This record gives sequence, C-alpha cells and structure tokens, in this order.
Amino acid sequence: MKDVKNTSGKKRTAIYGGSFNPIHLGHTSLGDWLCQEGYVEELWFLVSPLNPLKQQDTTLLDDAARLNLARLAVEEKSTLRVSDFEMHMPRPSYMVHTLEALRSTYPDREFVLVIGADNWLAFPRWYQPEEIMAHHTLLVYPREGYDIDPATLPQGVQLVNAPLYPISSTDIRHAIARGTCQGEWLHPKVWEEIQAKGYYK
Repeated sequence: MKDVKNTSGKKRTAIYGGSFNPIHLGHTSLGDWLCQEGYVEELWFLVSPLNPLKQQDTTLLDDAARLNLARLAVEEKSTLRVSDFEMHMPRPSYMVHTLEALRSTYPDREFVLVIGADNWLAFPRWYQPEEIMAHHTLLVYPREGYDIDPATLPQGVQLVNAPLYPISSTDIRHAIARGTCQGEWLHPKVWEEIQAKGYYK
C-alpha cells in the first residue's frame, strides 16, 4: 500500500502542470507509473500558458500546438488526459488559483499535485504555497541533481520512488534545432507532427 491513501471516496486525480514544450515519453511514462502504482486513478497534464517564474521563452509553441501534441501523446492511454483548464484562467496563472477553480468545477475529484524535485526545492517561491498544501497532497518525483531527504518533508508531501527519465523538453528542442533528433524520446505521432509542422527548427 502507498503511504498516500484515498479516504475521500472521490476520484483521485493527479495534476501535472507544465508548458510541455514538447511533451515527451518521460512525462507520459511518469504518468503511467503513478497510475499503475496506485498513487492516483487518473493523471491530467495541465498545459500551462506561461510559468510565472520563467521569462518569456521564444521557443514556446502557441497554446493550440502544445495542446495538440500532448493529446497525440495520450490518445491511446485510458488513465492520462490533457487539460486546457489553465488556458482559461486569468493571467498570470498561479497554481493556487488553478487548483481552487478545479476543486470548485470538479467536486467529485480529489486533486493531487505532482511536481519534480527541482520544483519542490523552489516551492517556497511559489505564490501562496501554504494555501496549496492546506488543500492538496503533493507527490514529488525524483530529478537527477536534486536530492531530497524524505525525512525533511512536511505532512502531506511524499517523495515517490519513480524511475528517473534522463531527458528534458529543452534537450529535445536543442536536438531538433541541431538536426540530431530522431524522435527517440517522443511518441511517434508527436514526432511526426513536429516534423510535419517544422516546429523547433
């Protein structure tokens, strides 16, 4: 049994936010793993218009393109979904407001926030982090180079022993720009669409 249990009777749903520029097999493999291991029943990739902590990225594809790539990546997966919910939130888009709106819109679901170890170390800089933790369990997945001692985590925050996926969207964009990407870390339909549209060249 996992340390984090569903006692609410609601459908336990992970929220995994990011720009997904582009979505890759590390993202979907982590989503599959969290569902298969019983941490959550479903995982939503919440495609964000812009991370408030990041400067505007000139390589960021438009919202519709990133949503389309993400949907291609999960169309055969029953427990993974893509959500444009945050696209309709006021800007700048802060996770605390998104989660509050999700709770109101989907009262039959218990939302769990999934973040990487790098984001957990930056979590005190998020907007109203205490409010997020007051209402949601956090699942923190390992990232190479970002060590976390589970004994230091507060109640409601759990480090999961997920596999490491040694790839990033930045790596993929750079490889495409150099002409060295063969689509190894991309769903075949995602890679096909990127090539057809000339993204990240």
